[in-house]
Amino acid sequence: MRRRTDVEDLLRLHAPQVLGALIRRYGHFDTAEDAVQEALLAAAGQWPEAGVPDNPRGWLIKVASRRLVDALRAEDARRAREEKAAALALPPAERVPQDDDTLSLLFLCCHPDLPPPAQIALTLRAVGGLTTAEIARAHLVPEATMAQRISRAKQRVKGVRFGRPDHGVERLPAVLHTLYLIFNEGYTATSGPALQRRDLAGEAIRLTRTVHRLLPGTGEVTGLLALMLLTDARREARTGPHGDLVPLDEQDRDRWDKAAIEEGVALITHALSSGPAGPYQLRAAIAAVHDEAPSAAATDWREILGLYDALVRLVPGPVELLNRAVAVAMVHGPEAGLAELDALEGELGHRRDAVRAHLLERAGSYDDARAAYESAAAQTLSLPEQRYLHARAARLRA
Repeated sequence: MRRRTDVEDLLRLHAPQVLGALIRRYGHFDTAEDAVQEALLAAAGQWPEAGVPDNPRGWLIKVASRRLVDALRAEDARRAREEKAAALALPPAERVPQDDDTLSLLFLCCHPDLPPPAQIALTLRAVGGLTTAEIARAHLVPEATMAQRISRAKQRVKGVRFGRPDHGVERLPAVLHTLYLIFNEGYTATSGPALQRRDLAGEAIRLTRTVHRLLPGTGEVTGLLALMLLTDARREARTGPHGDLVPLDEQDRDRWDKAAIEEGVALITHALSSGPAGPYQLRAAIAAVHDEAPSAAATDWREILGLYDALVRLVPGPVELLNRAVAVAMVHGPEAGLAELDALEGELGHRRDAVRAHLLERAGSYDDARAAYESAAAQTLSLPEQRYLHARAARLRA
């Protein structure tokens, strides 16, 4: 008997592959997604007790295909269309390259006919497996708005030829941004009882490795893979025994994944020597400075600030400017960081107050810092982050 959590992990792994296989053969994005969901529910109910089949992906494709054909029959009254749908047959599952289906689904979701927000939302839903509510929280929009966005995106790609595009590089920025968002949701979940969703982070790394194999000479692909590896290398040290958040400067660096760090450093070193640095390369370089420092005190914050200066020239977004404010504070003092923070515009949610609290604490303004910690805690939906922020506030109160 397999543990239910093991079955859930297996289903999450195969879901985009099965969806890609059905869309490649049948089209009908919406109907195919519904059929896959029915197959996943059937597997979740049967596999923990009956056992996982020898070919779980093939089992899911067979069941989902049957559901899809039934749905096509039900919605099409014309006999010819019904007979055609009934006659459709997938090739044996083991002959279908799994990465091809998943990657083709990824590029389909990033079709140029879709605006970037729709590309990202559809990919997070179809490839990343996030719920509509999770995607809405990540984009700071109502769930109903996000549901409409995803529905419209599915309609726009309905009937589009499924397969890897001949000029996929044109879609690459949207693809990379989407993978980055999936990784971020996995590395720091926007809500829920756990700080991390390792399945999502792992899936983002796997998909990015696939893109890197296809486009090994593209600097930003290499940079994104390096960034993910260098960031994910710290995951074991990010939580305590009870799942509580451990900030970067308090982490046990002996628990960091040295192999992932070595691979990430090698990737970003090669990428930076091959041409002008893009945003993902610069973010990876910042992560490498953190990871290669033997201790928090030994971190070269002047180098990090220089890298953030270069990054915000390319991407002057609120998150990038917020992180630069932290680097300014580490180099020039908390008051300088607070001045940078006060000048920021844009939606930052609880992050702005969390950073403000940290800088106020470093500046000795403990009452203001405590209030900022409490304000940040009230805004986040992540329970580990709430506990951490409340604990910092309580320590200042004591």
